Amino acid sequence: MPPPYFPPTIASYLAKRVAGEPWSIYEPPSRTYSGAVVIPSLAEAANLPQTLETLARNPNDLLDRFLILVVVNQRANASSADKVNNHETLIALPFWKSEYQLHNLFWVDAASSGLELPHKQGVGLARKIGLDLALPLLDYSSGDPLLICLDADTLVQPDYLSAISTHFSQASAGGASIPYRHRPAGDEAGQAAIDRYELFLRTYVLGLQLAGSPYAFHTVGSAMACRASAYVASGGMNRRQAGEDFYFLQQVFKTSGVAELSGTLVHPSPRASDRVPFGTGRSVGDMLADGEGRLLFYHPDVFTIVGEWLACVQDNVEKDGLWLMQLAGRISPVLSAFLEQAAFSAAWDNLRRQNADVTKLLSAFHSWFDAFRTMRLIHELSDNVYPRSAPEQAVATLLKRAGLAYDDTVAGQLELLRTFQGGWD
Repeated sequence: MPPPYFPPTIASYLAKRVAGEPWSIYEPPSRTYSGAVVIPSLAEAANLPQTLETLARNPNDLLDRFLILVVVNQRANASSADKVNNHETLIALPFWKSEYQLHNLFWVDAASSGLELPHKQGVGLARKIGLDLALPLLDYSSGDPLLICLDADTLVQPDYLSAISTHFSQASAGGASIPYRHRPAGDEAGQAAIDRYELFLRTYVLGLQLAGSPYAFHTVGSAMACRASAYVASGGMNRRQAGEDFYFLQQVFKTSGVAELSGTLVHPSPRASDRVPFGTGRSVGDMLADGEGRLLFYHPDVFTIVGEWLACVQDNVEKDGLWLMQLAGRISPVLSAFLEQAAFSAAWDNLRRQNADVTKLLSAFHSWFDAFRTMRLIHELSDNVYPRSAPEQAVATLLKRAGLAYDDTVAGQLELLRTFQGGWD
């Protein structure tokens, strides 16, 4: 049998950047696939079978084309309960494979003694292990295979694989953000907390959209996908314990672009959790413990300043850095100080020297003033000029600016944004 074909970029990544030892796929498949769904799993024995069951409801012809790879993981210092739960998961996976007739379901043991994740590592590395191990099992002879990120407590719809496949058959961007809608919570307090958190995420993206930021897309770890070529071009998944989704899609955008997908929904869990320092579970847990005031929303005017700054650059590409700094000072002293600290003037002049073409110059600028720098500016403005507030005050203004209906309740605002951003039923 001839050796498998890998495009040069894939071969280079596999040789230099793959997660590698000591992890491997248990009884790996002997065939290749058009794509892979990678699912990190930490103490999810109760939830993972539900996720697998919803995946199994996708059409058989599509399921046959996709590898489903679960990465059961923990650190060596994990709690006894988590270790027992992961052991149960590893024992149960062969039964779930049979029960749900997921013939392409395989798994990685990153939980047993000697195979645990290193200290201070977490979901980022778990995703990377799965995505990297999936790469050599993809079929590159007939196209650009897909890599899909899912979570072990997230449910999908029967149109999940179809919508993703259709999107990438038509889109030019190498990455995709998949629409999501958190599942209902089990009680009123939990529902109020998850509604508020999802509204926070959606409001932030709306604000960026109104500002004209190219980073106005959701970065939810269980709701993202990319082509294999885009994955390796971005440098692969990072190893962050939290926020790995944000930084991954930011890098994919810079190297291959990110587009919003449509035609399906994923349904993340609404539960509280303390596994990571921030994110859904942590935010929900904080609100349940300390009240909804723990999560305040950005003032609408911070997005106005971001928008004015982005427009200023676009309208003055022929000007040097000092000129743009003067214009920034007229927009906001906080903006000017922020850019001064980031050495924007020198960075801009360097970008102009390297990019004579205006389109390439603006692309390079957005790689410099990226999603992380945008968020840092928003935090500076919030900390110094525009205090955060409750959503009832902050969100209505943004809805009005977007031409959406007025509503001053969290539930009502959330439904408006779900409809607007694709998080429909």
